[in-house]
Formats: sequence, structure tokens, C-alpha cells
Amino acid sequence: MTLSDKTLTCFDCGANFTFTVGEQEFFAAKGYTNEPKRCPACREARRSQRGYGDGGAREMYPVVCAECGIDTTVPFRPRGDRPVYCSDCFSRQRGTSPRGF
Repeated sequence: MTLSDKTLTCFDCGANFTFTVGEQEFFAAKGYTNEPKRCPACREARRSQRGYGDGGAREMYPVVCAECGIDTTVPFRPRGDRPVYCSDCFSRQRGTSPRGF
């Protein structure tokens, strides 16, 4: 099956946008079966509202590292039933270097 660019209509703003062959290949590689409902501008606006994609700040929670005892913050609300680690101790626990280096 040969792919070709498709013209789709945005669910939010009603504007036409092109779903390119490259985007279709990307969607297929990720296993996505649905076409996008929103144009790139509306997708970006939706991500920004949720605090993703534009470097928007995530809510951080203060904790004390269960291993080394330093005060740090984490991007999730600790539940209290599991230990929470600073990024360095977490990386050591997983056997990886901090920050992917």
C-alpha cells in the first residue's frame, strides 16, 4: 500500500491540515491506528494547557531522599508506601548514571 498526503479537518478549529506521509509513517511505527483529530496548532495548544510540550513547569513535591537523606523534589505526589529517592540515588538504584550520562 502506497501512502500519500491526506487532507484532514481539525476537530477543534475546523481548519484543514495535511497529514503527511512522514507523519503517517511515524504513526504506524508507533502502532497508532487512528489519524490525528487536531491540526498541529490545536495539538500544541492542547499540550500547553496540560503543561506538556512547551517546557511547561510540572508540579514538584518536596521529599527527603530515603537513601542519602537530602531534601529534594520529585514530579509526583509520594504515596508514603514506597521509598522516594533523589535523582542520584534513584539512578544508582536502577544501575544507571544520573541524567542519562
